[in-house]
Amino acid sequence: MDDSPIGLAAWMLDHDDRSYKLIARVFDGKEEGLTRDDILDNITLYWLTRTGISSARLYWEASQGARGGFFDPRGLKIPVAVSAFPDEIYAVPRSWAERAYPTLIYFNKLEKGGHFAAWEQPEVFAEELRNAFQSFRGKAEK
Repeated sequence: MDDSPIGLAAWMLDHDDRSYKLIARVFDGKEEGLTRDDILDNITLYWLTRTGISSARLYWEASQGARGGFFDPRGLKIPVAVSAFPDEIYAVPRSWAERAYPTLIYFNKLEKGGHFAAWEQPEVFAEELRNAFQSFRGKAEK
């Protein structure tokens, strides 16, 4: 992945089954979501900045099952916002989010978007960020 742009592209395109299907639509000529240039731009960005390995590390660390890792919400004291995208690798029911994050301030189930929501649906993702932390805007300005 770090020594071949083709290896990096393969990992990015075949990240998981659902993302692969969403990305593959572009190469079938379907006009929804990403364009061919979007995909090639993203692969190029990761290749030129040599960030493929560091971006994959999160997945490796999560697979090691260590307690207290990135995906372990225990003891989290900061406000949490959850956007549940329908094409994500796993669905997040609101009840799970509420149980996992006692400081949950925002939960929204969306109609489109997946594991790479910020890339696939940038406008939707940006709107989610605005909505999730809207309650903090006035406090920061005072």
